[in-house]
Amino acid sequence: MENNQTEKYKQYVKTAWAIYALLTVAVILVLVIFVAKDNEEMFFFAIMPAAAAYVFRPMNKPFSKLIYKYTGVSYPEN
Repeated sequence: MENNQTEKYKQYVKTAWAIYALLTVAVILVLVIFVAKDNEEMFFFAIMPAAAAYVFRPMNKPFSKLIYKYTGVSYPEN
């Protein structure tokens, strides 16, 4: 039973990171396509949201709380 919960939690963490990455890519695309006016701004808007997403990435505790809130699977205690 515990191994099954651990596997579910790992799968939900992978899904959460995939959603986080897709949101970052969506923000980059919107900025590059609709906001940037020249090549310099396109480059800046392509690089900086990715850097900001890396710097402000969520840690385990907030991710664990959100996963538990939406799925009911808690962080596996070892």
